[in-house]
Amino acid sequence: MSPRETDPLRGTPATQVVILTGVSGSGKTTALRALEDGGFYCVDNFPIVFLEKLLELSGHTAGEISRLALVVDAREQRFLADAPRIVEDLRRKGADVTVLFFDSSDESLIRRYSETRRRHPLAGDTGSVPEGIAAERKALAGLRAVVDEVVDTTRLNVHELKRLVHNRFVGAGADAMGVTLVSFGFRTGIPAHADLVLDVRFLPNPYFVPELKPFPGTEPRVRDFVLGQEDAQRFLEKVEDLAGFLIPRYRAEGKTYLTVAIGCTGGRHRSVAIAAELAARLGKRGIPVRVWHRDVDKE
Repeated sequence: MSPRETDPLRGTPATQVVILTGVSGSGKTTALRALEDGGFYCVDNFPIVFLEKLLELSGHTAGEISRLALVVDAREQRFLADAPRIVEDLRRKGADVTVLFFDSSDESLIRRYSETRRRHPLAGDTGSVPEGIAAERKALAGLRAVVDEVVDTTRLNVHELKRLVHNRFVGAGADAMGVTLVSFGFRTGIPAHADLVLDVRFLPNPYFVPELKPFPGTEPRVRDFVLGQEDAQRFLEKVEDLAGFLIPRYRAEGKTYLTVAIGCTGGRHRSVAIAAELAARLGKRGIPVRVWHRDVDKE
């Protein structure tokens, strides 16, 4: 059943469910983050006995939750024995459930645990990673028997794994990176979530022009004053070129969004005009852009 077909049990669009399972250290968390970036509602360490109830609840969200990604692994050993039966029951009822098992060679898993210095969750009193791996494979044997696909991550790096999962479940239609441009004032602080920060305080400040001071950068007179500066045009050209260079390379590394903060002193004039103009230029390149003027209403 495709994710948008009608669920015969509830008469609502069926929820697509992707269950990620497998041995610890094989990449389940990386895969879950890739699905979250792709729009899935994600839950780590999910008790599988609650899956049918979760599907019932998702049917009452008016389509807001139509794709679920869940990590089910040996951390919830109490419910693992029931996992194969629950998956098969849901499939017989018409649920759209895909199970992926992530695996890797023992040598690779041991090396990863050595690098992170983490304790294996099934290592027991001895703390031995090889013993933990062996115990985990045994605990997951029943669930592995009902998987749709085994993903061997032995030779995959983080970016390759994210691309694999993205291509498998999100698809080429979501390849465009979303860009958010945030105008702000340095006097109230740099946005903590910014990936790139650009400073436009080198431009003449409308604050010191009496007839422009009361108005924000969205006002045509202020906008024209800021964009009428030769340095503003040169700056915009260089940033546009930089974005054209960076965005496909970020996307190739599995990044799905980029936040660029553009700051001036107060965040009301120069940064606002520059952010709006940059958004228009990037939009003409086919790049999805959101604009947020964080401080435009502050005095």
